[in-house]
Amino acid sequence: MASQINVGIIGAGRIGRLHAEQLAFRIPQANIVAVSDVILEAARRCAADFGIPSAVQDHRAIMDNPNIEAVIICSSTDTHAQMIEEAAAEGKHIFCEKPIALDLARINQALTAVEKAGVKLQVGFNRRFDANYARVQQAVEQGEIGEPHLLHIISRDPAPPPIEYIKVSGGIFLDMTIHDFDMARFLIGSEVEEIYAAGGVMVDPAIGEAGDIDTALITLRFENGVIGTIDNSRQAVYGYDQRVEVFGSKGSISTDNNYPNTALVRGIQTIHRDLPLNFFIERYADSYIAEKQAFLDSIQLDITPPVTGRDGLIPIVMGYASRKSFEENRPVKLNEIYP
Repeated sequence: MASQINVGIIGAGRIGRLHAEQLAFRIPQANIVAVSDVILEAARRCAADFGIPSAVQDHRAIMDNPNIEAVIICSSTDTHAQMIEEAAAEGKHIFCEKPIALDLARINQALTAVEKAGVKLQVGFNRRFDANYARVQQAVEQGEIGEPHLLHIISRDPAPPPIEYIKVSGGIFLDMTIHDFDMARFLIGSEVEEIYAAGGVMVDPAIGEAGDIDTALITLRFENGVIGTIDNSRQAVYGYDQRVEVFGSKGSISTDNNYPNTALVRGIQTIHRDLPLNFFIERYADSYIAEKQAFLDSIQLDITPPVTGRDGLIPIVMGYASRKSFEENRPVKLNEIYP
């Protein structure tokens, strides 16, 4: 078993730089050979900052390099499926940020290419690797709280993304709730069979004008009988709000937000603490490391990655079911979207 895996990174934006920094300095299993970005200066800056020997504009230079065994795809969403197919054709293992694509047929096409090539594919749902959520999943799986009855996921961003992003993101259910859909499946260990979604524009009228909503409450009915809720907001003024509770026949387990410190300030009339960590890179920094380690382990040990292509597909199906439910004001079964 090789001590290191030669890796190429495609995309040197915010998330690409995060992966590059962690692979370069915090994950000994990885040897970054090259980084690409359509903005060459971004690739060069990334290479200089993290000691990567090659920076290129055309990602094909990474695909065509026989020494590169695995690619980390951090390019724009509309390129993910194409990149997956190209990497599979070259026999390279693939880590791809979510989503694979916003079109279900396109996702299936990419997954077929991966299966045909016999390479590994892991989708970047990093929250599964967060220690808090992993502990909740463990408690459910091992029966610590008995049979699970209710799931509640709270996921609220500190501020809305730019309107230009919202116009192309696919909407709140596909760009935000997608993480919570994956988390729901992961925590309960069962598929969702029916979704009901309610929502509105309560944060910024411009979001509604762009055809989206900014506040949502989604009810999930799982195949194993569990009932779940997800509540989303584009704006929590106090910071990044990420909490979970699972209630069962013998108890419950819950997680609170992560904070920059544990200090409490005690005064005459109030006791308070600092606000939660402000956004996803700070909140989930360790989980990003753990997910890449798991991906590299799957290559070295020749095992199935912990977040598969199907895990990338089903949350998209759930997103479309949620949108249909919201628009038609009725519960929607997932088999109406994806038989």
